[in-house]
Amino acid sequence: MSDARKYFPLPSPFAMKRGGALAGAHVAYETWGSLNAARDNAVLILTGLSPSAHAASNAEDPSPGWWEGMLGPGKAIDTSRWFVICVNSLGSDKGSTCPASIDPATGEPYRLNFPDLSLEDVANAAHALVKSLGIDQLGCLIGCSMGGMSALGYMVLHPGSVRTHISVDTAPQAQPFAIAIRSLQREAIRLDPNWNGGQYSDKRYPDTGMSIARKLGVITYRSAMEWNGRFARIRLDADQREEQPFGFEFQVESYLEGHARRFVRTFDPNSYLYLSRASDWFDISEYGHGSVMEGLKRIHIEQALVIGVSTDILFPLEQQEQIAEGLRAAGANVEFVALDSPQGHDAFLVDIENYSRAIGGFLARL
Repeated sequence: MSDARKYFPLPSPFAMKRGGALAGAHVAYETWGSLNAARDNAVLILTGLSPSAHAASNAEDPSPGWWEGMLGPGKAIDTSRWFVICVNSLGSDKGSTCPASIDPATGEPYRLNFPDLSLEDVANAAHALVKSLGIDQLGCLIGCSMGGMSALGYMVLHPGSVRTHISVDTAPQAQPFAIAIRSLQREAIRLDPNWNGGQYSDKRYPDTGMSIARKLGVITYRSAMEWNGRFARIRLDADQREEQPFGFEFQVESYLEGHARRFVRTFDPNSYLYLSRASDWFDISEYGHGSVMEGLKRIHIEQALVIGVSTDILFPLEQQEQIAEGLRAAGANVEFVALDSPQGHDAFLVDIENYSRAIGGFLARL
């Protein structure tokens, strides 16, 4: 299987926001297109919680990426014009140093000895990578979902390092509903006996906890409108039902089970816990004396596109409006796009046509 990932060694020790440091750490990333002579055509993509750096196919890895329809020659993020970098978040097990990585001090996996992770750490690691490529200022910083919060952290911590920004379905701080859902996801993992205080193995793995956590996530990533449209109250055929009390009876239950089964062994449970909690902790108001607006006003860029979707219950539209207002108050020329996609939070991964129109139109005008 081909692999297009590159690995950037972080400065060692790499200090973490909430204390502690990582020695010999690295982040994985992939690139598309070419950096021009002026080094001003770089676009950095910061991802949601679970995606890898493989946003799209390339010569080294022709397999489809998680944003395949958005990124490539002639697409909305046009790699014949832009040099695109997608970085795997620090703390993620898709190639970057994470709780499953070996702690050089012990020769064993970090597990819960991994330092507390913040999205500011994710941002600082990405910034160190960008600087190592000889890029002083990004042409555009794109942040999706959790990556949008990391992007806000990137811009407030590194003034002048970003010319324009595209904010996709994100938030300046986690709201109680999002915190509550992620708390339940973490609880499901922690209460699985096989989690074993983070000391699980392939033979004794918290499959059940991870499955429930993923199902909770998928429920919130889509909207009630889409659930109704796709599944209504359609029941499974008799031969598809579980022969046990209270087993699966409806198609939507079977769909969630299939989704969870495909995910469970593809993401490290401890990495999931760390990144989930980092999302809860992020709060731009920390940089604005307790005010979200004042925190956002500390971000100085030329232009921004802020996209939200009306059916998103995890990162609701009013939070996108808040980001747009804050960046505008700081002096940026801000375009705000509210979409009515039925797919909820996951719309940016599914409704490629409408997101392409917004993102491609914005980038074409730069």
